[in-house]
Amino acid sequence: MKFSETYQQLNIFSQCRKYELPLWQCPQFLFLIMGIFIIAATLTTYAIGTRYIANPQIVILVILAITAILFIISFIITQSFERLAEANRMKTEFISIISHQLRSPLTNLRWAIDLLLSGEVGKIEEKQMEFFTILRENGSRMEELVSDLLIVSRMESEKQLPKKTLFSLEELTKNLIAKAYAFAKSYNVEIKLMTENNLPKIFGDASQVELVVENLLDNAIKYIKKGGVIEIGLSKNDKNIHFKIKDNGVGIPREDQKYIFQKFFRSENARRTQTQGSGLGLYICKAIIEKNGEKMGFKSEEGKGSTFWFTLPIK
Repeated sequence: MKFSETYQQLNIFSQCRKYELPLWQCPQFLFLIMGIFIIAATLTTYAIGTRYIANPQIVILVILAITAILFIISFIITQSFERLAEANRMKTEFISIISHQLRSPLTNLRWAIDLLLSGEVGKIEEKQMEFFTILRENGSRMEELVSDLLIVSRMESEKQLPKKTLFSLEELTKNLIAKAYAFAKSYNVEIKLMTENNLPKIFGDASQVELVVENLLDNAIKYIKKGGVIEIGLSKNDKNIHFKIKDNGVGIPREDQKYIFQKFFRSENARRTQTQGSGLGLYICKAIIEKNGEKMGFKSEEGKGSTFWFTLPIK
């Protein structure tokens, strides 16, 4: 057992899999690189010492001292990175376990509330209906948050690899616009789709791309407060399809724009206008697009609206 544990500790690839990190970010690989640096530094010190110091004993002492200092520094740095990697792994595991545990009771709660609201188990008074409606809305928000947390957990642990196929981004977008029609109408928002003729199919994970477009469309609708227009454009750009969604909503303050793709970040004006959200949607969108090997960006001006865009490869 002890031999097995020692082997696991020395096995760089095993440790990298444990922390779910790529090789070049793994603490053990970093320690190996620093070991090579220490050897190079020792040889360099020896070459310089023998050239300028006549006494070989002093040369040896200097080499030993420098080697010991570098080794201690590298050990401390590696241990710090290892603790950070372990904390990150535990955080990801914790989020995944808690999200899974919350999903079932939240689903059961929603079913129970829907059953009560249907009136099949007894008459619901008007005041009771109001409270049950509030419960259903808050339950839905919790389900959305749990779903987002699970998606983030899978992406960070690289357990959700893209399943790439050929599909039409235009058809996917049209279907999502149709689904969002009632939601957009409730906000007095008009959605316009502009596409080039005969757009080729793209190569990617259709379910993940659908999540990206859905998130961007949902955000665009929610952040238009007094009615407006959302313009979605699809065009061919070299070897890519370029997707663009523009709204005339509240926009993003300049000082917040550098944080907009970070986890759990919500801009000040979004919180001020009390728009609901977890702060995970845009992080998920960017991560998905980058997993497909492409880019995502935006431009925005507070009070005038935002334009988000991304590209996907043509097969």
